[in-house]
Amino acid sequence: MDGKIYATIAMMVDIREYHDHAGHSPFREWFDRLNSEASRKVTTALYCVGLGNFSNAKGVGPGVYECRINFGPGYRVYFGKDDERIVILLGGGAKQRQQDDIRLAVERWGDYKRRKKEQKEGE
Repeated sequence: MDGKIYATIAMMVDIREYHDHAGHSPFREWFDRLNSEASRKVTTALYCVGLGNFSNAKGVGPGVYECRINFGPGYRVYFGKDDERIVILLGGGAKQRQQDDIRLAVERWGDYKRRKKEQKEGE
């Protein structure tokens, strides 16, 4: 034995992006504008969420959560939980636009749930 410990960590939560009616992902559009250091911090926070660690998340609206990232201008990632194992990324932003970003995330979450319900009814 060389004294090293090896482990494989499987993701516990499936992270998906919300897409609007035109097929755009507001989260992806925001994320792609981040610089490399900020994108690493956001990616690390989402990795923790993928492992089931929601310690930096709090509810901010009906079914919408905010994951706070203590870096730069106070980045936030907004998401909804579509059961215990699926997270839908609704968007991202910074502290100074927080209220507008929350309002948009709540609208997107409502749209996601409506379209999911319509899809189920059409099956």
